[in-house]
Amino acid sequence: MTLPDIHPQPHGDTAASEDALLHLDEGDIYVCQDGPRGAPVLLLIHGSATSSRSWDALVPLLTTSHHVIRIDLPGHGRSAEPADGDYSPPEQGRRISTALDRLGVERAIVVGHSSGGYPATALAEQRPDLVTALALINTGPGMDAFIASGSTAIDPTQWPPTDEQIRQFASTGFRTGYHVPQELVDELRRMTYHALSTAMQASIAYLNQRALPDRLMPLGKPLQVIFGDQDRRWRPSSAADYRAVPGARVELLPGAGHTPILEEPTRTAALLLAFTEIHQDQAPGTR
Repeated sequence: MTLPDIHPQPHGDTAASEDALLHLDEGDIYVCQDGPRGAPVLLLIHGSATSSRSWDALVPLLTTSHHVIRIDLPGHGRSAEPADGDYSPPEQGRRISTALDRLGVERAIVVGHSSGGYPATALAEQRPDLVTALALINTGPGMDAFIASGSTAIDPTQWPPTDEQIRQFASTGFRTGYHVPQELVDELRRMTYHALSTAMQASIAYLNQRALPDRLMPLGKPLQVIFGDQDRRWRPSSAADYRAVPGARVELLPGAGHTPILEEPTRTAALLLAFTEIHQDQAPGTR
């Protein structure tokens, strides 16, 4: 596969970053907004055991043409743990929907990395009026594609973990030899073990209930799938499972692991921008 001939660069005229805590009934949700407020909205949803900080390298490459919104999922980053203890992707999607309504967002292209693709899909299931297209980055399509890595588990009796324990736990989330950024190590340590384990179990339950391509097929939304061909958590060849979704674009990133948004931000942004250029609503995404 060939990469599109787009070379995104940071742009000095984009709007300043703006962050806030939205006070929702189930707990505070952290949101960060970057880029021109009148531009089409691009919503970025992180995966388990991380936060909106995982998008830091990618955001400056996307704000040339988009109003980029990042959300910390409940119990992650700066968002509170949910008062009802519900970490299921449908409930996460509902909270994201509430947050976007509070921000005045009417339409958005939604991008999910890893397990962030599950609340992204749930949001599209619940709010087809809001989600105009979906992009999934290294999101496992079904549990049969998971590559077991039990040796990296963290003992709950040793929580909070050391830097070394976290780096070992997170190692399969990146290509071999990649150094996990210290800020992500620190953010994972600030999570509770309950939030970490419960969110992961909820993602597994969502996939076991119904594989992601089966969920996406009836939605009729444009879909892009990006997968690092060196992913050590999900079998890279499983990206082809998404071809069952009519019109899906599936791209493999040579040399990238499970987290190309940090490992290969320029190449990842190029693929996203080529997709959004075709599918974004030309009207502003916020009212």
